[in-house]
Amino acid sequence: MSLSDQHAASLSAETVVVAAGRPPREHDAPVNPPIVLSSTYFGTGALDDGDRGYGRYSNPTWDPFEEALGQLEGASLPGLLYSSGLAAVSSALSLIPNGGVLVMPSHSYSGSLVMAAELAEKGLLELRTVDIADTEAVRAQLAPQEGRAADMLWLESPTNPMLGIADIRALTQAAHDAGAVVVTDNTFSTPLVQQPLSLGSDVVLHSVTKYLAGHSDVVLGALVTSDAELRETLLHHRIIHGGIAGPFEAWLALRGLRTLALRIERSQASAAVLAERLSAHPALENVRFPGLVSDPGHDLAKSQMTGFGSILCVQVAAAGGLSASETADKLVRALNLWLPATSLGGVESLIERRRRHAAEPVSVPENLVRLSVGIENVEDLWADLKQALDALDR
Repeated sequence: MSLSDQHAASLSAETVVVAAGRPPREHDAPVNPPIVLSSTYFGTGALDDGDRGYGRYSNPTWDPFEEALGQLEGASLPGLLYSSGLAAVSSALSLIPNGGVLVMPSHSYSGSLVMAAELAEKGLLELRTVDIADTEAVRAQLAPQEGRAADMLWLESPTNPMLGIADIRALTQAAHDAGAVVVTDNTFSTPLVQQPLSLGSDVVLHSVTKYLAGHSDVVLGALVTSDAELRETLLHHRIIHGGIAGPFEAWLALRGLRTLALRIERSQASAAVLAERLSAHPALENVRFPGLVSDPGHDLAKSQMTGFGSILCVQVAAAGGLSASETADKLVRALNLWLPATSLGGVESLIERRRRHAAEPVSVPENLVRLSVGIENVEDLWADLKQALDALDR
């Protein structure tokens, strides 16, 4: 590939996202990597000889995306692409020794929580959940209990959907002091807003489905690390468990990645405007957005992020004789531009009441609505929200 790690380090992330993962500069060569559709390759098939061997081991279409993501996260090694975010979660959780201890945010991606809980029910690990924004509480969970300290700290910051902010520097240090490996889900922030490896994390996780691909048309996941031994372990898990990406999906994800900087710039700016306006609307009990000076995580987010992302969450007040959750549902149904759908990070603005999902933690308020701000005109987005909010008490 044309962009070395050394060269990438001298460039802004906005440039790397466009320049990384390009084919060699040869006469008549394409500027974009092609899609390679092959289940096997000429050669001995011996991975230790550097051969690709077989389609479950490697695909040339993965390489450009993995290179680009590794460079964006500031890693010394390429990332690893997976068939889904949960396939990446499964691979990361495989780093925990049998019967080991996992400390995980009580509010985090529900798929991660469900997978961890199921592993705990089978006796494969001990799960300790904690408010990740409470640094001292996390330290306590990392410490030995009945003789066993944590083997892995799972971070998510901002958390899904409550937007709690973890002190990544302090917590990674505490985890390492306890002998634990640290995995940070960076899906909400993307490497353009936060780089957990530089804050001490060992492994970074992404649902590529979301911001990185950015167009709500692929399902993929990824892991990134600068630790060669950890990467080999994760790669082995991907090969043996078969959580591999399709070539076409990988190609689409790289194409989507090229516009990440522009999409993040637009959606973050719009999210900041909407958060301020929503905070002043009487139909809402609470608005969470790290960019609000009044948000409890604002100062910490400002110290470890270059922006505040484009996810908001609001709590809708009961109105018109309906319960708060029913009023929240009414709000979602009254919108015309915002799309009622699960997921986030696409070009379109999405909205949903989170507790309608059975797997959502019961500590998430029934009236909490998550908004993923897209790249539409902010005044159009606000007009749609305002008309729906103004109509709630009628």
